[in-house]
Amino acid sequence: MLFLQHFLQQKLFENSIQEWLIAFGIATAVVLVVGLIRSLVVRRLAALAKRTSTMVDDLLVFVVRQTHLLLVWLPAFWLVGHSLDLPDRVALFVKGAASLAMVLQAGLWVGGAIDFWIATSRERAMQENAGAATSLGALNFITKVVLWAFLVLVGLDNIGVNVTAMVAGLGVGGIAVALAVQNILGDLFASLSIVIDKPFVIGDFIIVGDFMGTVEHVGLKTTRLRSLGGEQLIFANSDLLKARVRNYKRMQERRIVFKFGILYETPVDKLERVADMVRDIIKSQNLVRFDRAHFASFGDSSYDFEVVYWMLDPDFNKYMDTQQLINLAMVRLFADEGIGFAYPTQTLHVASPVQILGLAPAQPGPEQTS
Repeated sequence: MLFLQHFLQQKLFENSIQEWLIAFGIATAVVLVVGLIRSLVVRRLAALAKRTSTMVDDLLVFVVRQTHLLLVWLPAFWLVGHSLDLPDRVALFVKGAASLAMVLQAGLWVGGAIDFWIATSRERAMQENAGAATSLGALNFITKVVLWAFLVLVGLDNIGVNVTAMVAGLGVGGIAVALAVQNILGDLFASLSIVIDKPFVIGDFIIVGDFMGTVEHVGLKTTRLRSLGGEQLIFANSDLLKARVRNYKRMQERRIVFKFGILYETPVDKLERVADMVRDIIKSQNLVRFDRAHFASFGDSSYDFEVVYWMLDPDFNKYMDTQQLINLAMVRLFADEGIGFAYPTQTLHVASPVQILGLAPAQPGPEQTS
């Protein structure tokens, strides 16, 4: 016991170890109380959020969960430390650590609120306006950069750093950094161009060169597509701006051109009716606007026809269903009319009859003549 009392009376930075332990204990108790309050508030608000349609309680739950107990302990210890006789340098260090902890915690709260707003806005925008959902990613990045830049300056100013001189120095250093990361900055500005100009948005089906897929994510450096085969395609944003992009999601109508051939043996009177028959078949389909059908050219082994019509719905599956109905109707009708579809054939015309010479009769050998 005497040893313990002697130990507790030992001096550390002008204060006894007992005083230090009391300060640590009070700060820890404050943290435990804050942690208990955080748990109760989250539990109560989460239960309330399930019963209400407003987003305010959900926002409060999300923000309160961003509270970190270590960042609470440092300001608590700084407040308790006023009862201690600390050297100036130690007191300044504790104050600076507490200030940085408060600034960091404030950043986590505000950043959490921004994340919650971006997430809910993105979910709502995906149902109403995919273009707005694409813009939210860049808005989130810009907001976070501005927030943390401001908080860093505030924190450094609180610990005595000359912020004005530092900002002036960063202006010179920023040029060197920009030259070192110019490719990354190029993709960043390309991302902003995509967000502002909107050549495509999340959910659009696009073709870039030989690749095609549905846009899933437009990030700060890359854009990600989900291909028809299921794999993910990743493009650098700067490469996308340089490429020719075909956006099928913004197609209002689909123009269809198809060709077929008729046998050369087809009589002229039936040949004249082919275009009208195809026109009637196409006009009988739903969501279709007929354009033209013509006897276009003489092929190597067929009379070639070209047909053009418009699908009033750009959906690819509906186009294929309609084209299948047209093809089947043409096969049935042409079979009834005795009109045959051409296939690659070649006819060989010979100017004179071909004589096939047989083998010469065998000459009798010596044994046969005897």
